Amino acid sequence: MIAEIGLGASVVAAGLWSGLLLTVTTILHPLFGRQDAAGFATEMHRFLPIARRSPTNYILVATLLLAPPVALVGLGIQQAFGAAFVLTATGLVATVAGPLLISRRLAEPNYALILGWNPQHPPDDWQVARDRWYRHNWMRAALTWVAFALFLAASYAHLG
Repeated sequence: MIAEIGLGASVVAAGLWSGLLLTVTTILHPLFGRQDAAGFATEMHRFLPIARRSPTNYILVATLLLAPPVALVGLGIQQAFGAAFVLTATGLVATVAGPLLISRRLAEPNYALILGWNPQHPPDDWQVARDRWYRHNWMRAALTWVAFALFLAASYAHLG
């Protein structure tokens, strides 16, 4: 029962985070990509403070970090080398690498840089930070989509 709860919560959290990143990469990137320097800076000054501190982010990332270990404990030693265990553990690695490490170590410093700009006079090299924002979002998205697929596969392997 514990394994099913952990796997179910992992699938739901990874699915919701995947959808969030799908929105950012396929809707917001093109929208912000059409902006000039001042437009991009102004939009990011509106967007980032809300996006950075959204309770949704905290809840989903916490669930992505807590639910897979719950599933692993539920799967236990007997299934430690089984497909469900390996898939879940690999999904956990992907979520730690994506939503946690890339966000904390790469994206957050870039956000601080962007928010430090005067929106009416962004730096001449503003596109470097914009391109980093794109890359970080795509890296997190890819890792989260992989984690989602792994958690789904683990659920199937465990229940199937």
